[in-house]
Amino acid sequence: MFDNLSDKLESVFKKLRGHGVMTEDNIKDALREVRLALLEADVNFKVVKDFVEKIRQKSVGTEVMQSLSPGQHVIRIVNDELINLMGGDQDNSLNLALRPPVTLMLVGLQGAGKTTTTGKLGSWLRKLKRRPLLVPADVYRPAAIEQLKTVGRQLNIDVYDSKKDQNPVEIATDAVKYAELNGYDTVLLDTAGRHQIDEFLMDELEVIKKAVQPSEILFVADAMTGQEAVTVACGFNDRLSITGVILSKLDGDAKGGAALSIKAVTGVPVKFVGIGEKLDALEVFHADRLVSRILGMGDVLSLVEKAQATLDEKETIRLAQKLKKNQFDLEDFLAQMQQLKKMGSLESIMGMIPGMGKMMKQMQGTQPSEKEIKRIEAIIRSMTPAERADHSIINGSRRLRISKGSGTTVQEINLLLKRFTEAQKIMKQLAKLGPKNLMKGMGNIPGLGNIGGFGKGMFPFGR
Repeated sequence: MFDNLSDKLESVFKKLRGHGVMTEDNIKDALREVRLALLEADVNFKVVKDFVEKIRQKSVGTEVMQSLSPGQHVIRIVNDELINLMGGDQDNSLNLALRPPVTLMLVGLQGAGKTTTTGKLGSWLRKLKRRPLLVPADVYRPAAIEQLKTVGRQLNIDVYDSKKDQNPVEIATDAVKYAELNGYDTVLLDTAGRHQIDEFLMDELEVIKKAVQPSEILFVADAMTGQEAVTVACGFNDRLSITGVILSKLDGDAKGGAALSIKAVTGVPVKFVGIGEKLDALEVFHADRLVSRILGMGDVLSLVEKAQATLDEKETIRLAQKLKKNQFDLEDFLAQMQQLKKMGSLESIMGMIPGMGKMMKQMQGTQPSEKEIKRIEAIIRSMTPAERADHSIINGSRRLRISKGSGTTVQEINLLLKRFTEAQKIMKQLAKLGPKNLMKGMGNIPGLGNIGGFGKGMFPFGR
């Protein structure tokens, strides 16, 4: 979502780094470009104006002018102000310390992803060892109740049995009583939405709020709608006093202005962000981590947390030991691919590694697609255990059998085996380097010094 903004800011910072001495003139030029970059990213005009003025005030001080690296100093100021803009160190945790059942009320317009987000939030709460109950309280949108029930079945989370002929207020109050009697500690209310704010909707939501007294009212905003999301958030906040924002579809290709503006305009913290279509694709919002991604510095903390939550520790250790002993085979490669798929798309993972987001852009045309990964899996699964363990035994007749079993061509199998052999050589050299010299030595290894070669090394198709 922030690719264009990241590119523009990187261009500004590159110019700043070239200045040996920082003057008011080159600071003025840099801030003009920062202002344009933010406006093009659909950030609120008043927010941009205040943001740039704060940077200007901090950038013209004696400390910056006399700094050994004034360009870096200004970049740090931009980094800090962006973090402050999106909430800084403000507490964005959910209020779950009340007497159960704790009620969380999700509100927003139709199409913002409220129902799916309700399921995602339920899944996140279950990881905290809580017992959530999903409650469909939208009786107006066709199939809204069934949609949440389907989400609940997919996640194995209980859903209150609402009926379309019930009153939404009645559904909410009865569901809270049901939760209390049946041992649920958290109630998630998926309320009705409209295509735009109207009096009937707001009156109904106010009555529900009064009836169940939720500990949190979470506004679900579609990040793809830009400044419209900020305007709508203000409307909901004026009537309901929302306590937090969940930005859905942050993995989309919109400009990202809503994510940067919504806290500054509404004063309400962003608490979660939706980063994909899968029902576990919900992350706690951290302003400093998002800014780090925008400025191309990666997000190692989120990557580590994601890895700890999804990867099998024993399997990871086993693969590391085999790699160290140069025994990494196609069976291990398949297992590694399965583990990485649990963490999300390759693009999202690489974006969390410092410097790799930019590398992925340069790898346009060499990045593996989901379709390509499935094709590789099909080929490896069509092999016998002996063939996976030692691909050198795969002769012509075996390749023909594998191609028929996987629905691919013999040429594609030849290419995969060739690339895997190259990758094995690269891994063997990496294992010799050791952790301390790993990054230093990668540039000297054939295939890794060249970005395209790295992409082709493991994912051979679609070139």
